[in-house]
Amino acid sequence: MLQISAIRNHKEAVIKALAKRNLDATEMIEAALALDEKRRATQTELDNIKAESNSLSKEIGELFKSNQPQKANVLKEKTTQLKDASKTLDQVLNDTIEDLSALLYKIPNVPNELVPAGTSETDNEEVYREGEIPVLGDNALPHWELAKKYDIIDFELGNKITGAGFPVYKGKGARLQRALISYFLDKNTEAGYTEYQLPLLVNEASGFGTGQLPDKEGQMYFVGEDNLYLIPTAEVPATNIYRDSLLNESDLPIKLTGYTPCFRREAGSYGAHVRGLNRLHQFDKVEILRIEHPDKSYDALSEMVKHVKGILQELKLPYRILRLCGGDLGFTSALTYDFEVYSTAQERWLEISSVSNFETFQANRLKLRFKNSEGKNELAHTLNGSSLALPRVLAGILENYQTENGIDIPEALIPYTGFKTI
Repeated sequence: MLQISAIRNHKEAVIKALAKRNLDATEMIEAALALDEKRRATQTELDNIKAESNSLSKEIGELFKSNQPQKANVLKEKTTQLKDASKTLDQVLNDTIEDLSALLYKIPNVPNELVPAGTSETDNEEVYREGEIPVLGDNALPHWELAKKYDIIDFELGNKITGAGFPVYKGKGARLQRALISYFLDKNTEAGYTEYQLPLLVNEASGFGTGQLPDKEGQMYFVGEDNLYLIPTAEVPATNIYRDSLLNESDLPIKLTGYTPCFRREAGSYGAHVRGLNRLHQFDKVEILRIEHPDKSYDALSEMVKHVKGILQELKLPYRILRLCGGDLGFTSALTYDFEVYSTAQERWLEISSVSNFETFQANRLKLRFKNSEGKNELAHTLNGSSLALPRVLAGILENYQTENGIDIPEALIPYTGFKTI
């Protein structure tokens, strides 16, 4: 969440920046500042009462020592009144802090100055494109038909076992899926990311820490009896490793990667654009995550973008990079680059990765700090990206590498699959 000090010191700039999200945040910002003023005034009053009570306690002790019990008892009555007032103010302070936190949780991150204006994904800015779109024959098929033809993914069986959006990979389809996971992890660890195997369920504090709660509560699967959430991305458990942490500046940067299944309800998603692997409730994804010094986080973002580009270049898939506009920017992000692979059979672009800098937004929720060179505690910057999300990468491979005789495997994956064609 935004730091209240930043809102207090740069109110107009914050309101103006949030307007790039097509959000008039004036009312929320004013309400937050009013609660902050009440919090600070209550804290000052409480501190004064406690100071007075401590002073009276010392005076009472001196009066008893000097055999003046009557004066001491008069002051004791006053300390009792002060304690009652202190108790009342403590409750007011706690309630005000809770109200302020609840409000700040609802305010999205301030967009970076590079974020273009816009209201929807149609206003995103294309910043890079690479790879030739293959020319397919008249008999070219979309990936869901290829999956059925070569018996590598069974959507109907997944629907029988669980429901729509839970495909079953089989044979060479399962092996290709496993190959992609291993390949992505190897590329990430070679780039200096430490691999983690992470829990697939997280508690409420973890959801709030990375900003999935309360913003995306309706999109997360919830295990009510245990008050746990199935993860929508490895970003959540990976980032929360460092919740309530005070790092040394020399610890930075921290680079993590991990593979997990991901679970998203995707409520309200219907139509042809969600067919096959286009949008699933359960899917596999390999994530990269960084904790950075604030002065270096945008250099790190550029490195992450370059890293994902390198993987797609090796896979020889046609792709483009978009800088998300204010209307399409995620709640927690300050700046996001989306990677999209071209689905030749569907004749449309499919998102396969988002690489984002959250600046201090998550770190403030997580209380993730480092001790800077001056010995002061400072919020770190957090970043994360998909490297990569498997379903649409797999869809892109099936469609773009299809031939009349089968589906070729990208050269970079052959050492992982053990076969060259499907």
